[in-house]
Amino acid sequence: MARNRPSDPSAANPSQQPKPLTEADAIRLAQAGDAAAFEFLYELHGRRVYALCLRMVGNPSDAEDLMQEAFLQLFRKIGTFRGESAFSTWLHRMTVNVVLMRLRKKSLPVASLEETTEPDEETGGPRKDVGAADLRLSGAVDRVNLERSIDKLPPGYRTVFVLHDVQGYEHNEIAGIMGCSVGNSKSQLHKARTKLRDLLQEEVREQARQVRHAAKTQTGHGG
Repeated sequence: MARNRPSDPSAANPSQQPKPLTEADAIRLAQAGDAAAFEFLYELHGRRVYALCLRMVGNPSDAEDLMQEAFLQLFRKIGTFRGESAFSTWLHRMTVNVVLMRLRKKSLPVASLEETTEPDEETGGPRKDVGAADLRLSGAVDRVNLERSIDKLPPGYRTVFVLHDVQGYEHNEIAGIMGCSVGNSKSQLHKARTKLRDLLQEEVREQARQVRHAAKTQTGHGG
């Protein structure tokens, strides 16, 4: 008996091989109530939806709850998906709406997208760009500082920053997700980046203060 003989590839009938499930197939089946297809979509998009929620709220437990809530909304509303945009864009728009609703219920500050064309609150004029010599997102600015500073952004700023600079969406896609104009998306991103630079610079200054303090302390002990 040739128990250990490898199977003959020619013996398998290609037509009998199960066809890999595509996203489009899964969407169609899920719309018809197929639970396995919905599970496929969950596995396909769950991590990215969770990452988006985490970036927006900054709390893993809240992000987990919001991800589940977003997929519950998806389960209820997948029948309304018509393919007029990419499914991922449609799902992320729904996720953003779920998160923003939660933030509003908690009465947390959410920057209005319609206010992004207003002049800067502090100077009354447009914010100046920070020059190349001031701060680059490298060198002294490590990932921990960046993560901490992103978490400090106001939720409205954070949303657009995360969608564009972290998730990689174009402004026209963000406009569709957020229900705003492309111009508002660009303005919001500009303000978010400016605010983030300020926060990062403060982190660097704080680290420098700590280093100086530590050096003084060591000098004092050495004396």
